[in-house]
Amino acid sequence: MNTSRPGPALYATLGALYFAQALPVSMLGKALPALARDAGLPTEWIGFLALPALPWALKFIWAPWVDRWGAGRPNHRKRWIQGCLVAVMAVLFVVSLFPQKWLLGPGFVLLLGLLFLLNLFSATQDIATDGLATRLLPPDLRGLGNSIQVNGYKIGMMVGSSALLILVGWWGWQTTLGLVIAGMMMVLVQVTRFQEPVEPIVVRERASFRWWRQELVRFWRRPGMGLWLFLLLFYKVGDGFGTRMINPFLVDNAWTLVEIGTLELVISFAGLAGAAMAGLLMIRMRHRTALFVFALLQTLAFSGWAFLAHYNAMDWVWPVALFEQFTDGLSTVAFFTLMMDYCRDGHEGSDYTMQASVRLFAVGVFTLGSGFSAAWLGYDGHFLLAAVLVAIVIPLAWRWQPPGLVAHR
Repeated sequence: MNTSRPGPALYATLGALYFAQALPVSMLGKALPALARDAGLPTEWIGFLALPALPWALKFIWAPWVDRWGAGRPNHRKRWIQGCLVAVMAVLFVVSLFPQKWLLGPGFVLLLGLLFLLNLFSATQDIATDGLATRLLPPDLRGLGNSIQVNGYKIGMMVGSSALLILVGWWGWQTTLGLVIAGMMMVLVQVTRFQEPVEPIVVRERASFRWWRQELVRFWRRPGMGLWLFLLLFYKVGDGFGTRMINPFLVDNAWTLVEIGTLELVISFAGLAGAAMAGLLMIRMRHRTALFVFALLQTLAFSGWAFLAHYNAMDWVWPVALFEQFTDGLSTVAFFTLMMDYCRDGHEGSDYTMQASVRLFAVGVFTLGSGFSAAWLGYDGHFLLAAVLVAIVIPLAWRWQPPGLVAHR
């Protein structure tokens, strides 16, 4: 465990890296559903935009190798991050070569393949970034560190969703993607300037299939992991399932892409405020209380979406959207902080990735069916189901016990 106190360079680098990670994720989850619906793609097909996100659920498979290859050498994780950033920019450049309408029509299969590569490289960067953050952030500052990370991520979401929708409407597909690539280059410069502290050399057993399997299994052979596994599976499922259909819902209610982009941009600041508040609260707040209260607030948020969809109360879109984003910031920081607490020394990247993969797998499975849910149940029924999925974790969140890494938690 790292005992030195992190400096501004670490916080700036982590914020920039999570900003870069959010760009492909937000394009996939936020901007493209709206663009696809605007291009006339059926809602059932929009749900399949979750398929290219598969690497985020499977990244635990190669996470032990990211932890191992290069360990003990200077800038171990930094070199992984730099390579992935370059690969992401290359894929974005290829995507920019094709017209938007063609990709969202006849070229939809090619688009899915390119998005898969984009997410593969971004997910691998995430393994190295999470390992770097967990190793260098002391336990008492992980709430604050996650607040900075989530805010960096949410700013990336703003750029990759709301700002991208606005810019595509103003300047077109190719120019907008060129600006995204330029932003990624700036992140690469920041990462290159950061000097990663050298990790202590750890004697490891010979790399083999047996070693790889044990790396994955040992994490779960600890007390209290059954309840934690359930929370990993379901704590954020309702959020991902519900938000996937918000933009298509707005499109079907005659909102323009610019209007949707403006909404996304403004409400993202509520998410930033929620993440910042959670970072401060987590310094003193009991983690069990945070899990319980923040899940309750998210249940209320999606109940609000169900209400306005059922009664066609479109005047309530702004307050409901602001509240939902604020609660998302609160719950995300709290949950990511707990994921760090469950990581073992020397296995930070693998352990954090294992937990993130479980969470993302569950979210991805439900998201694949989000388009069918909206088509069969209607948007009001879909959002109500999202609220129920969030609500089922509330009593279990209250029963959760901390892993005992920090005494007062």
